[in-house]
Amino acid sequence: MSYAIVGFGAVGQALAHAFARKNIDVAVASRRPPEALAPQARAIGPTVVAKSLQNAVEADTIILAVPFGEHREVAKALPNWKGKTVIDAMNLFPAPEELDGLPGSAIVAKAFAGAKLVKGFNHLIAATLATDPVVEAGHRVVFLSSEDEDAIAPVVALARQLGFAPVKLGKLNEGGALVHARGRTWGQLIFQDLFKKEQ
Repeated sequence: MSYAIVGFGAVGQALAHAFARKNIDVAVASRRPPEALAPQARAIGPTVVAKSLQNAVEADTIILAVPFGEHREVAKALPNWKGKTVIDAMNLFPAPEELDGLPGSAIVAKAFAGAKLVKGFNHLIAATLATDPVVEAGHRVVFLSSEDEDAIAPVVALARQLGFAPVKLGKLNEGGALVHARGRTWGQLIFQDLFKKEQ
């Protein structure tokens, strides 16, 4: 399984730290050319490699950590996203009006036609996401939701590999609504820093 993080701001870098901590290879890409990201990527760890967007999206699993308005540009990088898993780690501040009451992930799913879309890693602030999720009492929780139950399984495995305790919330408009930030409407689980104790 290969991984890429698209977006190398605070959240993208926080996730890159999580991969580096566990020595898992991950490509990182943004609007900036790879050579501009390379020094920062190297400083995070040897398993974090800066690539062009075109090369990064060759990965099996792509984590979106760009500002919400830029996801459509990323989606144009491939004509078809069939066979890919896209993890939506974005939040909406503030909410654009064209959402028609839909959660942001539903809009993202339309842009990434053919992909298996999972909402995840979005409810923690970047500074918390960047710290080691393995704590004295157990593991930091990450919430995952998707319209496709099969899509969640490999993301659950990734979250565990990174040291998090994954919690499945079901479909996007059901449990998933608890982790959506839309302008002044906040899901109840946004910014909740929860831990799951070892059994």
